[in-house]
Amino acid sequence: MTTATEKKIAKEELAKRNGIDVTAVQVFLLKERMGKTYAIARVVLNDQMQLTGLRIVDGANGLFVSYPNDPGYKGEDYRSLFYPVTRELRDHIESLVLSKYKELMDEKAEEDKK
Repeated sequence: MTTATEKKIAKEELAKRNGIDVTAVQVFLLKERMGKTYAIARVVLNDQMQLTGLRIVDGANGLFVSYPNDPGYKGEDYRSLFYPVTRELRDHIESLVLSKYKELMDEKAEEDKK
């Protein structure tokens, strides 16, 4: 059961993200790692926009969510096709995606024990 305080906090958090809410998260584990990529993810924003091609990557500071890069860009650096502009939204998406990834990894570990 959600308390009034929890609802108020959730509303304030949503306002920080300018009304953008992650309404669905899907994570797809890779059978074999591709370099430092462990899984692929998809998120839906406000039940209206789907972002695909997010990758769960093992970086120098642990796991993080990487956004798809423009394959046609020929510069020395990377150019993301899309990405969260605010730190709050980036952290929110990353938290939900990594939480789902860890949940799937725990389920996989339990299945492997059987």
